[in-house]
Order: sequence, then C-alpha cells, then structure tokens
Amino acid sequence: MRTREVGTTGRHVGEIGLGCMGMSWAYAESTRDDAASRDVVRAAVDAGVTFIDTADVYGDGHNETLVGAALSGLRDTVFLATKAGLVVDDMRARSLRRDGSPEHLRAAVDASLKRLGTDHIDLWYLHRVDDTVPLVESWAAMAEMVRAGKVRHLGLSEVTVEQAAAAAAVHPVTAVQSELSLWTRDALGQPAPGAPVAAVAGGGASDAGDVVGWCAANGAAFVPFAPLGRGFLTGAIDATTRFEENDLRAGNPRFTSEARASNARIVDTVRAVADRHGATPAQVAIAWVLAQGPHVVPIPGTRRLGHLADNVGAADVTLTAADLAALDAAPTAVGTRY
Repeated sequence: MRTREVGTTGRHVGEIGLGCMGMSWAYAESTRDDAASRDVVRAAVDAGVTFIDTADVYGDGHNETLVGAALSGLRDTVFLATKAGLVVDDMRARSLRRDGSPEHLRAAVDASLKRLGTDHIDLWYLHRVDDTVPLVESWAAMAEMVRAGKVRHLGLSEVTVEQAAAAAAVHPVTAVQSELSLWTRDALGQPAPGAPVAAVAGGGASDAGDVVGWCAANGAAFVPFAPLGRGFLTGAIDATTRFEENDLRAGNPRFTSEARASNARIVDTVRAVADRHGATPAQVAIAWVLAQGPHVVPIPGTRRLGHLADNVGAADVTLTAADLAALDAAPTAVGTRY
C-alpha cells in the first residue's frame, strides 16, 4: 500500500487506516467478537494498514484494551492514535460528557498507556473541546505529556478552523480528525442544511469552516472518520434494514426509513462510478476521500476480514476527473448527522 506522511512528523503510514470503535460499541453490539476483532487488527497491519485509531471512551476503555492486545508484538510497526476528553456516564445509553480539564487529561493518558500496554502514544487527540474549559488550557496540559515523553504528537477532533488555529499557537497540531464522506462534507467548508450539533456531547460543530484546507496549509494531517457513512455508502443498507436498539444508527436522523429511501440516490451515484471501475461502492467512497488531498488519511472501521479487504482495495482505485465531478455532484444527504 502507498503511504502518506502524518502531518510533518516524518512518520509515514498506509494511506488507509483502521478505526476500531465499532469493535467495542455503537454498532450491533450483540455480534461483538473480541477474538475476531483482534484478528482484523493484525490482518490490517499485515496488509499495510499501519495507522490504528482508538479512544478511551470506546466501550469505556474496552477498545484500548482490545487494540493493545491485538498489537502485542506489532507495536513498533504501527502509528497508534487514541483520544481523551469524553467521559462515559452511562454505558448502555452511551451517555457522554466532555471533560477537558488538565486534571482529567493527565489521569487519562496514564490510564490509556496502561490499557494499550505501551510506553508512549504516537498521536493523542483531544476528543472534543470542553466548553467549560478554555481550549488552550486543555491543549497546554496535553503538551505537558509530550514533554514528559508519554505522547509523541497531538491532535484535535471535531474542531473549527478557529479552534485549530488557537491550539496551534500553543503547540503544533499534528492532525485533525472529523467526519468526512460523500454524504458529510462539513469539514470541506460545505455544511449540509440542518441545525448545528455543537451541543451534543459526542458531536462537533457543523459550521467548522474548511478544516481540510486549514490542515493542508498548516502541515497537519486530516483524518476522516466514517468515510463510508456509517456503512450506508457501501450499498448494503436500504430503507428496510433494521438496526439493533443499541446501534447508534437506530436513532440517527439519516437512518430513518424515509431518509434512507431518499439517501439511496447518493449510493446510486457511487455505484455507477464503481461499476465503471469494476470496484465496489465502498472502494469508490474511500477513494473519493483519499482524493481530497495527499494529507488525508481515512480510517474506515470494520470488525470483519472481508470488509477489511474491501476497504484496503480502495487504495487501488484511481478516480478520473469525470468520476470526481460526478461524485461531487451527488445529492445532499437528508437528515442531520447526529
């Protein structure tokens, strides 16, 4: 697999990474299989997927423990990212709150290191900005962990251009992670119609500005999560698909039956391009994200080996100017993303 540099770190990773959240919560939790997930992580590394992404909030620590075990003997071959700043109040309801206090962040990094079974974190994100704590205070506390040798580089998740710039004035921003896909283009400065979601504990602002462009101009990587639209852009979900009660899509505005029926038009556009390339819709959706810039490293998540192979295959899809124009013209998604 071709590689891309993470910001200006000098570290190059496979241009497609692996998001591990779904291995621990949020999607069809009744089918969770830790052993199978560990196999997926190890198979991903074998396939050249060397950017591995987790967070302390995923499963309230479970995901970091799983990823740490999966990377036993492989730690030096990967660029390992995790996050802090969100706290679970209720696991079953996935009720979260933000905590960007320096005290919490200092404790969180030590807890993450222990669960991951490592002596350092390559990339440590502030998972969400805590509106009750000045961002520069949270960021300064995180920078302390870089100086202490516990963390190599710092990142931000779901921030605005202004917030990224404010943090960069205190300590370099190596990466910004936000949602980006053919049905969520907010990070390109193209917010879809609908109310902002800044008040949601796990959400981010919908009027963030051109974050992808800011990253390119400031030597930071942009790391898109959910590049497959939480599975919708693969074409495997239609208006009749039923979700488990604890699946986050069960209550998501874009996944109501009516929204799915309308949003199928986006998948039709993706499938038409995929058919021309002999590729899958998932591969075209990821290839579009890759085409947004050489500093973009998407992290599609999966816990199935077949889906991993499909995702990795996106690296072999080269979209033409006509393909990109067709995809750029795809309909706007119906429903807000949270």
